[in-house]
Amino acid sequence: MIMIHDLSQQNSLVHQILYELRNVNIQSNRPSFRYNMRKYGQICAYEISKLLDYESFLTETTLGEADVKKLSAPIVICPILRAGLTIHEGMLDFLPDAESGFISAYRKHDSAGNFEIKLSYLTCPDIDKKILILADPMLATGASIEQSLTELASYGTPLRIFIVSCIASKEGIDYIHKKYPKITIFVGAIDEELTAKSYIVPGLGDAGDLSYGPKLQD
Repeated sequence: MIMIHDLSQQNSLVHQILYELRNVNIQSNRPSFRYNMRKYGQICAYEISKLLDYESFLTETTLGEADVKKLSAPIVICPILRAGLTIHEGMLDFLPDAESGFISAYRKHDSAGNFEIKLSYLTCPDIDKKILILADPMLATGASIEQSLTELASYGTPLRIFIVSCIASKEGIDYIHKKYPKITIFVGAIDEELTAKSYIVPGLGDAGDLSYGPKLQD
């Protein structure tokens, strides 16, 4: 089973979306940036749906009965705030019955420029025996994902866990894959470089700022 799905290796509209998300001139249009992230979430929801289990049942039509299928397990989508909200909206377009949790994780910087990941807020439904999807546009070091999963453990044991990111560093992918070998990762592109300050290069910048405007630094 493939655990890392790099969508840039496929021929699809992901290439056009990534071009517009990365392009410094196009991405400065905030509504357009959010729209492209939302489209990316839609594509990932569809791709994930191919890997889920379905059960058969009979349903009534106007002319008789039809043998159809539906998802066999509930889905919970947890965006990491605030940047993950745009992907979350796109995934809900394709998975409208999914439940939602919300995680606020951010980089707390010190005077030397170093940082640690802080979780300031977490609310989530029961995830036991459900499909859990974590959405975060940028997977840099993997620390936010790791801490989020640690905190979510008290909400139950999911049947499967998916991570959806738009851009990831190779280092972050390797870290998550090594620490959580059973988790399936969907990513739009994998960039080789992670700077000393843990920024993905070439990346696309701060996805939260590009979606919702710049924030004051801590």
